[in-house]
Amino acid sequence: VIQAVFFGICVLTDLSSLLTKGNDTQEQERQMKKLISLRDWMMAVLAFPVGVFVVTMFWSIYIYDRELVYPKLLDNFIPAWLNHGMHTTVLPFVLIEMRTTHHQYPSRSCGLAAVCTFAVGYILWVCWIHHVTGVWVYPLLEHLSPGVKIIFFAALTIIINIFYLVGEVLNNYIWDTQK
Repeated sequence: VIQAVFFGICVLTDLSSLLTKGNDTQEQERQMKKLISLRDWMMAVLAFPVGVFVVTMFWSIYIYDRELVYPKLLDNFIPAWLNHGMHTTVLPFVLIEMRTTHHQYPSRSCGLAAVCTFAVGYILWVCWIHHVTGVWVYPLLEHLSPGVKIIFFAALTIIINIFYLVGEVLNNYIWDTQK
């Protein structure tokens, strides 16, 4: 969903830029700046770190033991192309976007705070689903003790923050910019 919303905003930004080219009013310029800022923020804080996180974590765990993250039973309901759409294609598309469009990253402290907020919110959502249904969204969590879950969630939050920093460094390298 994050990727779909992000790329939808990218398309909207590009179309708006093309449709208003040459006859920009001050209001149109102001709106375009807001749209570009939203696009850049989403790339920095959500699309890149979450996209890279999903691909690396999903396939690492899948290769180790697919039943821990994507039980074979799901093959009956989710076709392979959709699984790859959710867990594979995210990475090349986000890298192509990073290479073709310069994104202005927020300050490092604001970016990391936003990534942490998202990670903690998602972890709380996963725990809430378990609290309400009694079932862990990710079967791997069934095998972890409460203390290990806390360490696991903390480690995942650190990893996604590292991916944020990798995205910032990669963006600066591609576009040869220094903060």
